Amino acid sequence: MSEARRAGELRLAADPPADATLAFIGRIRTPWGRDDCPRNPAEARARGGGAVLQIAAPYRPGLEGIAPGDALMLLYWMDGADRALIRLHPPHRDAPAGVFALRAPARPNPVALSAVRCTGIDATAGRVEVTALDCHDGTPLLDIKPQRPGVDAP
Repeated sequence: MSEARRAGELRLAADPPADATLAFIGRIRTPWGRDDCPRNPAEARARGGGAVLQIAAPYRPGLEGIAPGDALMLLYWMDGADRALIRLHPPHRDAPAGVFALRAPARPNPVALSAVRCTGIDATAGRVEVTALDCHDGTPLLDIKPQRPGVDAP
């Protein structure tokens, strides 16, 4: 196994195999670069960075029915994340934890999930404005789902 970054961290022997096919439906536009990206959506909101979902042309008909004010769940691909770390020791925690107990981007499948609100939409142009996101500019977007309070609560 390769060397971990912090005490208590553990890496897989190799990156997980890519045995699924995903289609990126667009890209997320944010004010953040890879080096100044917020650690979570709350920090992104505090720093005042809204985001725009730029949807690729073939997927734009799927925006029908989304309106400003709607609560949305976004799934996006944290490209560049370390896929071999299986146990992490984040700086804000006293001890290491498994990736499935954390929201860190480093994980076998770096899929992120965020709840946002639509603040504007131009479906013809494939542009959906949303509240702040914790990803760098150009992050690949996997999916948009409506958030339903009665359904999405555990």
